[in-house]
This record gives sequence, structure tokens and C-alpha cells, in this order.
Amino acid sequence: MSESKFVRMGLLVAAAVALALAASQFREKRSLAMGTVDDIEAQLSALDPATKAAVYARLSVDAAKTVHDKRNA
Repeated sequence: MSESKFVRMGLLVAAAVALALAASQFREKRSLAMGTVDDIEAQLSALDPATKAAVYARLSVDAAKTVHDKRNA
């Protein structure tokens, strides 16, 4: 085999390894995010109805403010 084929093969292997690492990190971060979402949902479910309504109202106000701020930035 010529040297250029070895170089090409090495680059392909390096790209495959990089892709595998990126996929692994993505899965790990997604798993962490899903676990966090599950924890938040469990905590919200445990609240009494009045407190839960207040939390949702506050989250809605904060989300609307964030959207408004990003539109005006």
C-alpha cells in the first residue's frame, strides 16, 4: 500500500473515533438532561395544587420575559 492510502485510512479511523466519542457524550448529556427533567416533574407532582399553580405561573412569566428579552436583543 502507498503512503497516501495509509494516511487516508488513518484519517478515516480518527474521524470514526471522534464520531463515536461525540455520540457517547451526546448520549450521556441527554441521559443527564432526561434524569433532571424526571426529577423536576416528580417534585412538581408532589406539590399541593395551589403551590403547583403558583410555580407554573412564575415559570410562565419567566419564560415570557426571556423570550421578550431575546427578541429585543
